[in-house]
Parts: sequence; structure tokens; C-alpha cells
Amino acid sequence: MFLRFLWVGVMAGILAGVPTAAIQHVTTTPLILAAEFYENSEASHHAAAHQFEVINANVILVHGDINETEEEAWAPDNGLERTFYTSIATIITTIGYSLMLLAAMFLAKGKISPRSGLIWGLAGFTATGLAPSLGLSPELPGAAAADLTARQMWWGGTVVATAVGLWLVLRVSKIWAIILGICVIGLPHLIGAPQPVMLTSEVPSELAAHFASSSLVLHAIAWVFAGCAVGFVWQRQEKAAEG
Repeated sequence: MFLRFLWVGVMAGILAGVPTAAIQHVTTTPLILAAEFYENSEASHHAAAHQFEVINANVILVHGDINETEEEAWAPDNGLERTFYTSIATIITTIGYSLMLLAAMFLAKGKISPRSGLIWGLAGFTATGLAPSLGLSPELPGAAAADLTARQMWWGGTVVATAVGLWLVLRVSKIWAIILGICVIGLPHLIGAPQPVMLTSEVPSELAAHFASSSLVLHAIAWVFAGCAVGFVWQRQEKAAEG
């Protein structure tokens, strides 16, 4: 059973990840590249401004080339190499989604099908994408942001609270469970997400808004594809076992 579980999750993740990566390549990736252009331009401007310092209007101190003193972290080159690594990362992500959805559907002891996978996929998107975006929208490189640890803690708490709340509302479905579930879902938003001290950004607001909406749509597509693929592959496995 474990090998079957693992095989279904991996195959479903690949089936969902390939089209998701293709959609990502023509939607969010160009926006990220454009934001990096603004970010690098701003960084170069600051580096040039601090490279020379004039003292008493006639003494110039050279601080040195920042590329010589700071070793840059490795990153894939733009083009085919970056597309390849980004696509691999996306496929690995959808494999993770598929395994989580399959585990949830298995524990719920419901029928595993493309239709049920679609519903579970939408729930997964709601918990990990839609609900957290009410406090922390998807961000481009160079955008203003609060402390990373604080954001991660709030995001994780929101995901758990939303998942628990949805389970109470949709699976338990009793009056007390529905009321409690709604309260649990709303709790992280009453606490509030961590926000940056200064709302400054190196990228145009239009670009940031486009990226936020595109990222949410892509996130939903990944979860829906993963859920439907899990149901499809699981049913194929059942038919093969019966045959």
C-alpha cells in the first residue's frame, strides 16, 4: 500500500506539475524577471552612490568593488537553465501537494476520484494560498516586507487554522463545529499579519499587483491540477488492480 501511495502521489504530481510549470513560464516568470531588473538597477544605484565618498570636497575614499568583497550566491542563468530549474522546483512542489491531498483523502475515508480531488484541491488552495493572501499577498523581489521569521510563523499558523476550520465546517458539519471552524479561520486575521515598517518598493505598483493576482491564480491551478491528477491516477491504479 505504501508503494502504491507513493507512486500515485509522484505520478500525479508530475502530471500536474508539467502544465503548471508551462503556465508559470508565461505568467509569473516574466513578472519576476521584470522585478529583478528594477531591483538590480536600484542595487547598482546604491552601490555606485556608496563606492566613492567625498570628504572636504577634495579627498575621495574608494571603498572597493563590492563584487570583490562579497561572494554572490549561485543562481541559474536566465534563459533555458533558469526555466529548467524553475520547472523542476514546480514539479517537486506539485508532487508534495499530491502526496498531501492523497493522505488527506485517505484519512477522510472518502472516494478518491477526480471530482473529490478537485474539491480537496480547492480546499488546499484556500488554506495555503487564499487565506494567507488576505494578510500577506505574494511579493516580488524588491517589494517591502516585514521580518521573514514573523511572516513565516503567521503564514504557518494561518494555514493550520484555515485547514482545521475547513475540516470542522465541511467534514464535521454540526452547528457547534461550523461556529468553531469560522472562529478558528478568522483568528489569524484578527491577530493580524506582520507588516513592514515602511511601505517602500523598488518595483512599480502595477507590476506588484499583476504578480499578486497571477500568483494566486497559478497557486489555485497547481492545487486543482494536483487534486484531479491524484483522483485520476488512483482510479487507474484501482482498475489495473481489478483487471
